[in-house]
Amino acid sequence: MKNIWVPLSGQVAQQRKVETIANNVANANTVGFKKDQLVFKEHLTALTSGVEDIHIPRKEFSPADFYHTDGAENAMVSVDGSFTVFEQGNMIPTSNPLDLALKGEGFIEVLSPHGVRFTRKGNLSLSREGELVTDQGFKVLSALNITDELLRAPASSENLPSPEERILKVPGNTKLTFTSDGEILTKEGIVGKISVIEFKDKHALKKEGNSIFLSPDEKNINRTNIQTTVNQGFLEGSNVNAIEEMSELIKAHRHFESIQKAINAYDQISGKAANEIGKF
Repeated sequence: MKNIWVPLSGQVAQQRKVETIANNVANANTVGFKKDQLVFKEHLTALTSGVEDIHIPRKEFSPADFYHTDGAENAMVSVDGSFTVFEQGNMIPTSNPLDLALKGEGFIEVLSPHGVRFTRKGNLSLSREGELVTDQGFKVLSALNITDELLRAPASSENLPSPEERILKVPGNTKLTFTSDGEILTKEGIVGKISVIEFKDKHALKKEGNSIFLSPDEKNINRTNIQTTVNQGFLEGSNVNAIEEMSELIKAHRHFESIQKAINAYDQISGKAANEIGKF
């Protein structure tokens, strides 16, 4: 009955896939959401233990001598990992002057209770203190003034101002206009600039839920030559295609059911073997 772990491992992997797809579908209408995908791998005993080039039994031949499994009965399927797909979502017009959509690979830098985080969820608002905040209350940070000295020196917490010093404040009761590079304009002129950054490796980011990401390494952040544009009066929709995800969900359910039938067959074979052998 050890062979039952072969289909069981596939069933566990399919269950993980169903959970991932279900989470994607549930966030199909979430602003700035980026879908996840799983990567599977198959473990083959023959690839780890090796096989002989020629199988010649040194005895009287039998039919079983010509059917070599090479450890295939001990194969298994496992989830190798998951990754986030950072494809651009659709631009949704809202006509709200505090709604911002990013077009490109950039992220808005915000300050959460747990430190600096990054998001593409641009439905902002003004707090009582005149601070730009996200829908979760995270404070939007202003862009750093990158000098030649900072460009020559590696970015670190020692030569950069603290996040609390970069909290973006704007005057209230006045019309705000955002330029494509994130500058904030009023009748008096420029009053600030949103910090929009890009990453050298987006797949190094860690999801924290609600379209919030964490970058474990400051050196992965790129603050110069930003190609991402800010679009006022728009929101970026989820990059989940609900039809494709539902199709994949149906396939995963069918695979899960097929594997369940195989497990039931193993169970029946085991039951018959135990009952028939017991008669002798």
